[in-house]
Amino acid sequence: MAGIDRPEIVGLELPTGTDPVSVRKRIEAMEMLLERSFRIPGINYPIGLDALVGLVPVLGDIVTTAMGAYIVWEARNLNMPRWKIWRMIGNVGIDAALGAVPVVGDAADILFRSNTRNLRIVKKHLDKNFPSSRIIEG
Repeated sequence: MAGIDRPEIVGLELPTGTDPVSVRKRIEAMEMLLERSFRIPGINYPIGLDALVGLVPVLGDIVTTAMGAYIVWEARNLNMPRWKIWRMIGNVGIDAALGAVPVVGDAADILFRSNTRNLRIVKKHLDKNFPSSRIIEG
């Protein structure tokens, strides 16, 4: 029954609640998947699905933009201020616009990590307004 209440993505159990801790865990998991789920052999540089799927023309950019928009949707459910939501939308928009440019966009996906930027915005908001949602990893 745990699989029904808590979906698993890449061996990670994700909570389904609407509380700040659950939302934070889901956003962190999505950011990890999109930005840091693999390492480039030889240089040990982290990349994620955003860079890999973005190699597929048009469809890859649509998919990764939708996944980035999910982070914004989760943040909106936290009742974050509109200006923070717009800033996050701007990050996703810049990433989508850069990703649409052939070849240059693929390199930009590796360097401009909109989902990491958006995670930082959410974490800062949660740490200030819901300090109990902080997760201490050890």
